[in-house]
Amino acid sequence: MASHPCVSFPSGGALSPFRRAVSIPSPRSWLASLARQSILAALPHAILHGYLILDDDEGSHAFGIKQKDVNFVHIKVVNDNFWLRLMLSGDLGFSEAYMIGDIELLDLRAAMNLWLENQAGMEDTLSSTYSRITSTISGFYNSFLGQSKSNARLNVIASYDQSNELFKAFLSKEMMYSCALWGESEGGVRGDLELGPTPGDLEAAQHRKIHHVLRQARVKPGDRVLEFGSGWGGLAIQAAATYGCTVDTLTLSIEQKTLAEERIAAAGLSDKITVHFMDYRDIPTSWEHAFDAFVSVEMLEHPHGATAVVSASTFPESRYSSYQAEDFMRKYMWPNSCLPSASALIQAAAPHFNLERVENHAAHYPRTLREWGRRLEQNLTQDLVSKDYPGLWDDRSYTAFKKKWMYLFAYAGAGFAKGYITCHMLTFIRENDVPELCD
Repeated sequence: MASHPCVSFPSGGALSPFRRAVSIPSPRSWLASLARQSILAALPHAILHGYLILDDDEGSHAFGIKQKDVNFVHIKVVNDNFWLRLMLSGDLGFSEAYMIGDIELLDLRAAMNLWLENQAGMEDTLSSTYSRITSTISGFYNSFLGQSKSNARLNVIASYDQSNELFKAFLSKEMMYSCALWGESEGGVRGDLELGPTPGDLEAAQHRKIHHVLRQARVKPGDRVLEFGSGWGGLAIQAAATYGCTVDTLTLSIEQKTLAEERIAAAGLSDKITVHFMDYRDIPTSWEHAFDAFVSVEMLEHPHGATAVVSASTFPESRYSSYQAEDFMRKYMWPNSCLPSASALIQAAAPHFNLERVENHAAHYPRTLREWGRRLEQNLTQDLVSKDYPGLWDDRSYTAFKKKWMYLFAYAGAGFAKGYITCHMLTFIRENDVPELCD
């Protein structure tokens, strides 16, 4: 049946003045227009730092003050769904618009910085505007965005993160999916910006991180180590090969377990390292007090009766809350996750452990993320990941998938650099443990 974009009133009678056809916008277009007008009206009060240009079909709009050395962001709106997403979901909506191509921007990191530099104004202004029109829009949101092909594509790419080939494309040779520690030999935390990235710099920084963790755990030959979060075996291999330990390491990923075991076997360490496909809550009672050290890098669980080293992304104390709303990280990267604060970790360990040491590695994360981004751009191909996930043979799905990872690296990098999130490494010792040799 042919569709009719307008309504024609019948001729004659009381409706005769309305003989000509009257064009009626669709509800989705009307709501997008309302969101657009509201956001454009709010932005002058929200952008207090930096300079933003927003282009769409109706013109160009500038916000902030254009000055030398200020953060400059230029966004082109391709699809007016962007306005609805931003209005209803804030930074989460912005991430979705970027991933599916509702907007175009050349400098994603600059956009993240602009958001964080104006976070209070952005959230307050958009929240106030949203509250005035939420009753109008929210009832229609799922109808016009929730079931769209674009949103279906977002739902699909949220689950495409178990491919070993994906992680091989951007991680170091040790395949450590955690913050590296940059030293003078790599030019420090800004070495890539000041001197340029060099081959092997990420490998050197991750090697430093592994050995720093193991030294803090005070491992020695013959020790039995429990690791939560196997990754692909990088830390376990060093603990066994360099320090002479035996390692039991836990993972919830079949793909990680398979590749880790291959790497362990290639290193000739299968008799020293056992990879368990196991939830920490299923640890057998026979393991109680069976370990000399516990390590957990970017995976937070409960240590069991040993010197414990825990490295994790955290919130600053002023931002920490037990309730954490859904954002890009919690929806598309780590569902149901919750970032602790350093004090929350310390309090959780207090009944069983004494705090020995606290380190803040936040300054090291942005360079780690920049290097991951460079390697992903250089190494990731559609063929590489589509072998594991045939849905990514679709060009638009693959583009959205890759953008998700680039968004993560920029989003997290800006967060660490601006102090929005941080990264702590905490070392705990058992109640009767002595400090390092000192007399």
